[in-house]
Amino acid sequence: MTKVLYIGRHPEILETVLRLINGKEDWFALGAESDEEAISLFQKHDFDIVLLGCGLSEECENQLTSTFKNLKPEIAVVLHYGGGSGLLTNELLSALT
Repeated sequence: MTKVLYIGRHPEILETVLRLINGKEDWFALGAESDEEAISLFQKHDFDIVLLGCGLSEECENQLTSTFKNLKPEIAVVLHYGGGSGLLTNELLSALT
């Protein structure tokens, strides 16, 4: 099972992205609106991919990426700014290869 952590500042988008990912067989996603919540979830679960969503500043993206890479160097971190479920799936699959 592929495990994804999605981080985004907009609750409606976060909910939609989680629904799309969790609707796929063999995929599991959790989401966080805050950096603190994201780091806490990351430390509790063995994620394969971190998906950084809209609403995050560039500084925040860089800090989170650095934190996650320090904790798990092989983690894939992907920037996601929207698009349909096909784009989301392609982004996730590309990160795994």
